[in-house]
Amino acid sequence: MSTAPDETVTATPVRDTKKIASALLRYRVLAYATGIWLLVLTAEMVAKYVFKVDNLPSWIAIVHGWVYFVYLILTMDLAVKVRWPVGRTIGTLLAGTVPFLSFFVEHWRTQQVKRDFGV
Repeated sequence: MSTAPDETVTATPVRDTKKIASALLRYRVLAYATGIWLLVLTAEMVAKYVFKVDNLPSWIAIVHGWVYFVYLILTMDLAVKVRWPVGRTIGTLLAGTVPFLSFFVEHWRTQQVKRDFGV
């Protein structure tokens, strides 16, 4: 019997930690981008329907939609890597649909992942 540590056991968690850290960074960037574009979209809707402003750009909703779509993909990537339960994953995915909520949920999820995985 050898008392030397098994190198394959220690190499795998380090690699997983790096993958989790990069997935977390991508999630954080897209959570902020989604939140900002949702606020811009909300301002456009308020201007259009409350203040009856004409000639607003029509591309704001399209940009938010694409940014949210990428946010969904990257959130799922992080959720799979850290093995979030279904409820937490769905709640995080829906955070990009409520103004300001994505900023709070991003903070909570980041703190939780950093605490649980030491990244």
